[in-house]
Amino acid sequence: MPNTMFRFDARGPVALPMAALAIVLTLACVAPAARADHTPAGARAGLDLALAAARSWAPDARLIYIENDDPMDETGAATRWGYLFTSSTLRKARAYSVRDGRIVRAETLAMAFEAPPVPGTWVDSGVARRAADREVERDVGRAGAQGPKRRLSTMLLMRGVFDDTHPDGTTWTLVYTAPNQPSLFVVVDAIDGSVRKTWKG
Repeated sequence: MPNTMFRFDARGPVALPMAALAIVLTLACVAPAARADHTPAGARAGLDLALAAARSWAPDARLIYIENDDPMDETGAATRWGYLFTSSTLRKARAYSVRDGRIVRAETLAMAFEAPPVPGTWVDSGVARRAADREVERDVGRAGAQGPKRRLSTMLLMRGVFDDTHPDGTTWTLVYTAPNQPSLFVVVDAIDGSVRKTWKG
């Protein structure tokens, strides 16, 4: 999991509020170590299980965040995904890590994040990765033969961040890294799968 998060405004990438950063740190803490003998899947694969568990925890539980808990393959699949829910009634949040159709870790936080819920309709991680990979290929093409070879390190789904032109939109944000190079951020519209913006930082 990354240890920083950014949003983009007219000044460029800036730090997200502490609540958003806490989401990342929380999911990083509840994720167990990766193993090679598990089946990669898209982000939607574990959603129903996590949602059912969250609704048992709190009937008003709302999904506010998804991020890969394990490295992703070239299709945008990972062996584990993390899902974060919040409850206004309990004023707490609960994180689930799902692997192979099972919840392998769950943890309750003694706070409720002030984040808007993610709607039920969004493109899966594979669709978002294909769109973002095309942008990465264009970036490499612009840099020429000496362009950095980047790998996808993080995918996260949230609503209301990263896209200042659609501040209430739901987006996938993909972070590509390369040694000794700034990270490349690609924001993909989670509704239609189009690339909304990119930046380096």
